[in-house]
Amino acid sequence: MLTENHSGFPVTDRRRFISKSVLGFGSIILCEDVLSRVRKLEAPVKIGMIADLHQDVMHDGERRLESFVQAMKNEKPDAVIQLGDFAYPNKKNKQILENFQNSNSNAFHVLGNHEIDDGHSFDEVVKLWGMKGRYYSEELNGLKLIVLDGNEKSPNHKKGYPSYMGKAQLLWLKKELNESEDPVIIVSHQPIAGPSSIENSKEVQEILQIHRSKIILALNGHTHIDHVFRKAGIIYFHVNSASYHWIGGKHRHHSYSKDVHTKFPYIEYTCPYKDSLFTTLTLDPTSDSIDIKGRSSEWVGPSPAQIGKELHEELIDGEEVCSRIRSRRLIRSKN
Repeated sequence: MLTENHSGFPVTDRRRFISKSVLGFGSIILCEDVLSRVRKLEAPVKIGMIADLHQDVMHDGERRLESFVQAMKNEKPDAVIQLGDFAYPNKKNKQILENFQNSNSNAFHVLGNHEIDDGHSFDEVVKLWGMKGRYYSEELNGLKLIVLDGNEKSPNHKKGYPSYMGKAQLLWLKKELNESEDPVIIVSHQPIAGPSSIENSKEVQEILQIHRSKIILALNGHTHIDHVFRKAGIIYFHVNSASYHWIGGKHRHHSYSKDVHTKFPYIEYTCPYKDSLFTTLTLDPTSDSIDIKGRSSEWVGPSPAQIGKELHEELIDGEEVCSRIRSRRLIRSKN
C-alpha cells in the first residue's frame, strides 16, 4: 500500500514521477480491481479529448479545433469529448460546433462555466448542442462515461460563477454508480479534486471513493494545467487547455500583434500556447496499462512564471503549469 502526500502522489514516487515527466513520459499505478474491469471490455476503447478551447477569447480557435479534428482522423477514436468552455452557442460559432460534432459519430459535450457568457442559460446550451441533459451517462463499448455538471448553485452562492453539484445530481450519480458493473470514467468541467475544485468536492469525492474499484479515473478541464494525481484511491486528471493559461489583470501583456489584441482584447489576460493541445486516452483489455497520449507546444511570448504569475501551492512551474500534455501510462501495481 503506497503512502500519499497532500498532493495525492505517493511520497516516494513524487520525485521519480517528475523526472520521468520531464522526459515526456510518466507512470501512475492502477489498482488491480480497476484493471480487472478494464479486461472485461470486448475491445480496446479510445477517446479523444480537448478542453477549454475558448473560441470566443482566441483569434485562432478554428485552427486549434481543426488540429484536433485532423489528429482524430488519424487516431480513429471511438468517441471524442470536449470538456467545456468550448464556444458560445450562437450563430457566429455554428460552424465550429458542427466541425466538432461531425468529427465523430460519438461527439460528447461537457458544460463549462463560460458557455453562458453570451447570455444563454445552461438549459439553452444543452438544447443547442444536442446534449442528453446537463449531466448524463453514455455506454461506449462496455465503458461507462458519467458526465457531470459543476455549474449548479450552492445554497450559499452569492456571486461569481457557480461551482457546485446539487443534491438531485448526486442522487443520480449514486444510482448510476450503484447500478453499473462496467468500468467508469467520470467527466466534468470543474475539478472534483485538486486546485479550483467545486465547493462540495469532499462530498463528491466520498461518493466516488465508495466505488473506486469501478472508476478508472476522473477527468476535468477548467484549470488549464497538466496535472495527474491520486487521492484516496481515485486518479484525477486535469486536462490542459487547448489554448492558454489564464494569468489575469495584474499580468496583462501582448503576445501577438497589436491588431490581434485590438480585435480579441481578452488574449492579453493569457499566456497562449503556440499549438493546440489535446489528448487521447486508450483502454486495452489485453494490456495491464491505460495510455494517455501527450502533445507538446511552447509559449507564445513569456510564460506565467516569467511575468510573475503566482502559482497555487500544489502546482510547479514547468510541471503542471506548462505548454503541453504529457504522455502517461497507468500501470498495474506489482504490490
